[in-house]
Amino acid sequence: MGRISNLGAMQPEPDVAAPVSADPELAELARRVREGVGRLNWRMRSERDLNGPGPAVLAVLSRLYRAGTHTPTELAEAERLQPQSLTRILAWVTERELVTRSPDPADGRRSLVSITPAGLAVLREYSIRRERWLAGAIESTLSPTERQLLSLASELMLRVADA
Repeated sequence: MGRISNLGAMQPEPDVAAPVSADPELAELARRVREGVGRLNWRMRSERDLNGPGPAVLAVLSRLYRAGTHTPTELAEAERLQPQSLTRILAWVTERELVTRSPDPADGRRSLVSITPAGLAVLREYSIRRERWLAGAIESTLSPTERQLLSLASELMLRVADA
């Protein structure tokens, strides 16, 4: 069967079970890693303060911490945010003095966004909360041997992420 596109044309249903690799073991590994990373990411995000900044705000603060000052356009591209969404985020974090905005010396029409000490404190608190939960989950769930394997897996996942 198919589905109707926005233009009214019949489109085939996507095959969500389509193989991603000729090697079935590799395809299964990719699926399991994706599922595990997704579930862990969801669980860690749930550790945030529900009255605090949302995931998009935390992503922007994290980007500014890791990579330094950005223009709003660079931030939107790096975080894959729509300009309108970033405008709201920047208004929210600027109002709370989590970032500063200053004119770009190279182009006065643009602004530069930098994280403030208050922004670092918010990011640090969020990171501590997530890492505290993760350390507790690792301690209560995994054996010493499994912890060593997880340490190796974390290094491998970083390599894959940087590929």
